[in-house]
Amino acid sequence: MSNLTPLQRQVMQISSYHPWYGALLQREKIGAAAAELSKLPLITSDILEKYYFTQQNRTEPGLSIYRTSGTSSGIRKAIYYSEEDDESYIASKAACFEEWLAESLPGRNSPDGRSGFVRKALADMGTGHAANTALTIFERMGLQADSLSFSLPIEEHIKKLESFRPELLYTMPSILDAIAAAARDPQVLGIRKIIVVGEIATPEWQENIAQRFGIRRSDILDTYGSIEIGAIASYSHALGKYVFADGIYAEALPAEQIDPLFEPLRDNESVLVLTSYVRTLFPAIRYVTYDVVRDFQTVEVDGKPRQCFTCISKRIGADLKHGEKISIYDIESVVHQFAKDAELRVRLQDNRLSVRIRSQSLDENLLDQIQQALEHKIPDIGLMIRNRILTGITVTRAAEDEQLEQGAVKAKKLYF
Repeated sequence: MSNLTPLQRQVMQISSYHPWYGALLQREKIGAAAAELSKLPLITSDILEKYYFTQQNRTEPGLSIYRTSGTSSGIRKAIYYSEEDDESYIASKAACFEEWLAESLPGRNSPDGRSGFVRKALADMGTGHAANTALTIFERMGLQADSLSFSLPIEEHIKKLESFRPELLYTMPSILDAIAAAARDPQVLGIRKIIVVGEIATPEWQENIAQRFGIRRSDILDTYGSIEIGAIASYSHALGKYVFADGIYAEALPAEQIDPLFEPLRDNESVLVLTSYVRTLFPAIRYVTYDVVRDFQTVEVDGKPRQCFTCISKRIGADLKHGEKISIYDIESVVHQFAKDAELRVRLQDNRLSVRIRSQSLDENLLDQIQQALEHKIPDIGLMIRNRILTGITVTRAAEDEQLEQGAVKAKKLYF
């Protein structure tokens, strides 16, 4: 084993935990000990539904099991973490947060003389892996930590923030939008640092949120992960890019290489495919995320090559059809130029794109300008309208007390 490459060792380990993966390699006449990444099979949703999500329940000691929405076969997804998987995830997140917070943690002195001003952290998010591990991560960092269920009325979120007074808030962008809208003055809540996960957080959105909470944009850390892989990447304000976590190797592939039925993406867009060297109970070798990233590249950071990208623009999938061309990232970027406090939901129905916006600051007269900006500033949308693939765009304003449509996990998504 000592003379094997890290990839070869990982292939052999994954094959031992997932015998079907080893059988898949055998059918394709790939020897685990001679594995080359580019020759290994892509782990697509079809393969996962056929093998991983239909396997018998695992019984290893110390398992963590997370269940997500059903697959196309109607079976709820059970995704497993071993104790080692959990520890790798917690260590990766803690290291990422500590590096970003730098002098803000207890016992650290900042250049301006403030000593460890982040002492309390509140996790306010959905269910799942990130939520379940948040308290452990913060306690490991030496912070006093508490959590709050996303299912509570927004008034309860405000009350908790007012009573607990955390300097650090860990949440999802849509929850943060709701908190900012419901609070009389978000700045009096005393939040000095914000970490977000799970949804799109464009630079425009980050800047607008920072202004509303009275902090700098660099006081917001956007992180990217998934229940399948764990920690994937985090945003570097110094680079203006998302940098992949240690233990992750990324590939950026053309959409048609994933599935010949997918239409080509823009020149600077690719489908993200990930290999994890720290995950065992999920077959994370050339795992297809179906997330579309822009400007994938390798840069040098502190003398080391680091893979990175500028943004996740959208997702593709077998059920999205021409929705594959519609980027929520681009739509949100345009809307936030007109309304800094905008919350939006995007629906594609009967070949018409509907954008519903809730905002206290939006001038009703700007709705037509937003509609025109969406059509003219986002080339894919304009082309789809000219080619009559889309019949048009409707931009409407939601009432302040209107309940916007919520997804099972992510609110910033394309609804059908």
